[in-house]
Amino acid sequence: MLRLRFVKSTLLSPNFLSISNFSPKPTSHSPLILKFKAQLQMGSSYTTSSPSSSKLLFRQLFERESCTYTYLLADVSHPDKPALLIDPVDRTVDRDLSLIKELGVKLVYAMNTHVHADHVTGTGLIKSKLPGVKSIISKASGSKADVLVEPGENIRFGDLFLEVRATPGHTLGCVTYVTGEGPDQPQPRMAFTGDVLLIRGCGRTDFQGGSSAQLYKSVHSQIFTLPKDTLIYPAHDYKGFTVSTVGEETQYNPRLTKDEEGFKDIMANLKLSYPKMMDVAVPANMVCGMQVPASKA
Repeated sequence: MLRLRFVKSTLLSPNFLSISNFSPKPTSHSPLILKFKAQLQMGSSYTTSSPSSSKLLFRQLFERESCTYTYLLADVSHPDKPALLIDPVDRTVDRDLSLIKELGVKLVYAMNTHVHADHVTGTGLIKSKLPGVKSIISKASGSKADVLVEPGENIRFGDLFLEVRATPGHTLGCVTYVTGEGPDQPQPRMAFTGDVLLIRGCGRTDFQGGSSAQLYKSVHSQIFTLPKDTLIYPAHDYKGFTVSTVGEETQYNPRLTKDEEGFKDIMANLKLSYPKMMDVAVPANMVCGMQVPASKA
């Protein structure tokens, strides 16, 4: 009898199948394409496979208006199938919770990489719909949440965990969540970088306690020191990219491959407009996304 099981760790970007990633140009009969087609026919997602990562279910979700990525991770080898959501958006909470129900996993944490200025986090709504879920954000953010994490702490879900790394610079409280190191943890490792490191870019540094010097040091000391094959999953992308690697960004990121002075000069001359959602999003996100109606006069 054929047994279906989750044996994959990370969904490859759709960009992986683009022509530019193959040399020579693939044909419909190439081994890789035939393997991909076979897996689609079997109803499985095309992923990288590793015996040490058979526990992890991973989904990358997108919110169009703010171009935000939300990430669902679950330990499907654990009896409870505990799961967490990274950077949920209020507009897509129902979609996310519907997917969680369909996949049969149990959401235990809804967490943010930082206090967002371009959208309202979905953590508050999620907690109102699933009261057992706990919200997480960094203690340095100054925001309210059920769990305030600090650098070096681990967030456990089943037998898997995320390591908390302080990566301030975009905001004072930015953190990067990195999958654990060890033979029983997903390989290659995955880094959820929020806005501090984007694919071929980085977050702005001109508000919320941002600092270009601090962002540069954060990325180089806390992210670029990870193994080169570590997968980079940012909170946003505006050009259609879904995933990168530490190796790619250390080689091709047009801002962070500069020396520190060159980087600071770039950031000082971006001339970006004021975020249209900032006056709504930041106050709401400081209280876990729960917007309190103004009292009547």
